[in-house]
Amino acid sequence: MNEQTILVTGGTGFIGSNLANALAVDNDVLALDDGYLGAAENLDDSVEYVEASVLDDDLPTEGVDVVFHLAALSSYKMHEENPTKGARVNVEGFVNTVEQARNDGCDTVVYATTSSIYGNQTEPSPETMPVSANTGYEASKLARERYAEYFHSHYGMSMAGMRFFSVYQGYGGAEAHKGEYANLIAQFADDIANGTSPVIYGDGTQTRDFTHVDDVVRGLIDAAEYRLNGIYNLGTGESYDLNTLVEKLNAELGTNVEPTYVENPIPDSVYVKDTMADTTKMAEATGWEPEVSFEEGLRRVCAQY
Repeated sequence: MNEQTILVTGGTGFIGSNLANALAVDNDVLALDDGYLGAAENLDDSVEYVEASVLDDDLPTEGVDVVFHLAALSSYKMHEENPTKGARVNVEGFVNTVEQARNDGCDTVVYATTSSIYGNQTEPSPETMPVSANTGYEASKLARERYAEYFHSHYGMSMAGMRFFSVYQGYGGAEAHKGEYANLIAQFADDIANGTSPVIYGDGTQTRDFTHVDDVVRGLIDAAEYRLNGIYNLGTGESYDLNTLVEKLNAELGTNVEPTYVENPIPDSVYVKDTMADTTKMAEATGWEPEVSFEEGLRRVCAQY
């Protein structure tokens, strides 16, 4: 991107810090975070850290050219523990951030939504397919998409909603501090490397479209550069089941650690068993395509061990 002033909310988190650090090579970057899921040490020295909440009245939006809004309570469990807090952070925090940015002259926002609203899909999911909210987390992300429509229709803002599919990186990246909320690949790799049996919900046949964070960061930056509006998938179009994931991690690490299977604590009625992205729309809009293969991604994750 040409040199700009950029605000990344959730900026010390896993995806946010990777994005902020990448953008800071050519831009002035503010990483805003309340520290709940993020850690300031994830940021390069060239990124300015602002400790604040997206619910605050005085966000640092003056002079900002682009907002990347990634701040969220980002799991089913967090929302079930406190649905009101989930709605406040994910919906009110989104509206509050975009409105302050708009009032200060920013008209380009790229924000995180979710692929789990597609439900169980073993075929690629296009952005046009019907979606539903079966959890508080999904409801909050769908609400963001509707508010983004409003900001675009009413104020002419560019509002690009990026539906992420299982984004990963290893603990050598920005995930180690998150513990049980870290991405599955990072957790499993760390368990196996340390001789601990990774815990799988159910029988391990559930599939995920695992997308490396480097590809997601490129997609987010492309969305801003092209001033996209609407909804776009960021995934790979390939899915792997968790049993295969464990096999491949063992092969990469030279180990033979068996998983432990437990009953799924998430109700079947809301658990998303299978995901797979259709990334045609993003490819046609920007030329973006995933570049990190599953095998290469696992090599990167396991390299630290």
